[in-house]
Amino acid sequence: MSLRSALGDGMVIAKRNVIKIKRVPEVLVFVLISPIMFVLLFAYVFGDSISVPGLSYREFLMGGIFAQTVIFGATFTGAGLAEDMQKGIIDRFRSLPMSRSAVVFGRTASDVIYNVLSLIIMALTGLVVGWRVNNGIGSMLLGFALLLLFAYAVSWVMAFVGLIVPSVEVINNAAFLVIFPLTFISNAFVPSDNLPGPLKTFAEWNPVSSLTQAARELFGNIPAGAPEPDAWPLQNPVVYTLIWVGIILVVFVPLSVNQYKRVKSR
Repeated sequence: MSLRSALGDGMVIAKRNVIKIKRVPEVLVFVLISPIMFVLLFAYVFGDSISVPGLSYREFLMGGIFAQTVIFGATFTGAGLAEDMQKGIIDRFRSLPMSRSAVVFGRTASDVIYNVLSLIIMALTGLVVGWRVNNGIGSMLLGFALLLLFAYAVSWVMAFVGLIVPSVEVINNAAFLVIFPLTFISNAFVPSDNLPGPLKTFAEWNPVSSLTQAARELFGNIPAGAPEPDAWPLQNPVVYTLIWVGIILVVFVPLSVNQYKRVKSR
């Protein structure tokens, strides 16, 4: 089957997944309401308790909130594939004259659309609570593009997990067990210098930290007069984040596609 046909099949699957936003209320709540809740919770509950010299905490916060939310949004891929496996929908797809990889590619593509909606809602809420972009529209768009690219890479990890776990509940629990430590042991919500020794080192090399740092730099939300970070990933956050994106895609795209070809509906 040609690449053009495979891409076309993938877009059909992506459209099918996006339509579920209107038909499944809990998906709409997560996509639209959850970002607002996170921004307001951290801005007003922790905003007056955490000090970031040279910058409003609410401006410092937004890079971390953006990173956390798009990574959590990537879990839709794994949960969606696990649900389709349970319901036998994958067997129906296999009976159709379509590319074997279309289901996985379509599923990951639809996550990008979910995350675009989440970023728009978060950005508008951030503007309301005091967040500002200080580097211009071009840098802002690059920041959002990097966030979406990293989330797309993570969605392939979730696709692989979704094809090997027995149920939606398992992948949701597994995702939280991994994503929560990655986001909280990082510079997403507090400067990494505030963390004790081993946690500080982990945070400095954590790709969530580099993604957050890159977003802050592109949005112009770095504290005035802030010293140069000690660790190379935070000195070169865009490059380090792109390296992780490349590694994840190279490893998990073929793993996910091959697993999809072998797996049986449950």
